[in-house]
Amino acid sequence: MADSLLAIDRLCYRHGDRQAVREATLVCQRGEILGLLGPNGAGKTTLLSCVAGLLAGFTGAMAFGGTPFRPAHDATARARMGLVPQDLAVYEELTARENLRFFGAMQGVARSSLDAAVARGLALAGLDDRADDRVASFSGGMKRRLNLAIGDLHEPELLLLDEPTVGVDPQSRNHLFDSLLALRQRGRTLIYTSHYMEEVQRLCDRIAVMNDGQIVAVGTAAELAVHAGIAGADLEQVFLKMTGRSLRDQA
Repeated sequence: MADSLLAIDRLCYRHGDRQAVREATLVCQRGEILGLLGPNGAGKTTLLSCVAGLLAGFTGAMAFGGTPFRPAHDATARARMGLVPQDLAVYEELTARENLRFFGAMQGVARSSLDAAVARGLALAGLDDRADDRVASFSGGMKRRLNLAIGDLHEPELLLLDEPTVGVDPQSRNHLFDSLLALRQRGRTLIYTSHYMEEVQRLCDRIAVMNDGQIVAVGTAAELAVHAGIAGADLEQVFLKMTGRSLRDQA
């Protein structure tokens, strides 16, 4: 696509004897929120880890802005992305402000811009009034909001979010939704994974469904319903039709 930011072409990755990703092909367009849905063990986190540069050794190809892209071997390429991991990446013994200053410096934010980046992060997380409190005293939702702000500190072109609302209260969830929509308005592109169908339907412009390591369909929620042969069905029905109803207990 002419306006693609990230293009993944037949990417494969193995965890030992297990084929975690199987010839996954996906295009993320500039300025969109692209949802990534799949059962446990479908390969979503592995695929995001390859894109983020956390995993090397995949086969296939990626391009970022039309340029070949091997993020595990290119720090400059990695700097164009931000990652909000499923596991919280914050230091609980530090304050919110100290976390933001530390991660901002690690991400290469210029010293002259760091104060502004920290202020922007505190506002994004809704933590201005708790900026100098230790993160250990925060609720789960507050930590999740700080996790998001850390991932976006260096204003990346592409923000990868791996289940960013796990275990949060409704107020924090809605704050996170508003924050993500505000980031898109600022021109950010996002890839968003979640097990919550209503979140994906509410936030995402298009949705990619992943099953058994493969991308099996991509489109709007309405387009996916047509593709599944159940036009007008809700996203959960479509998801179950595409991925089956058997339990997925693989870690």
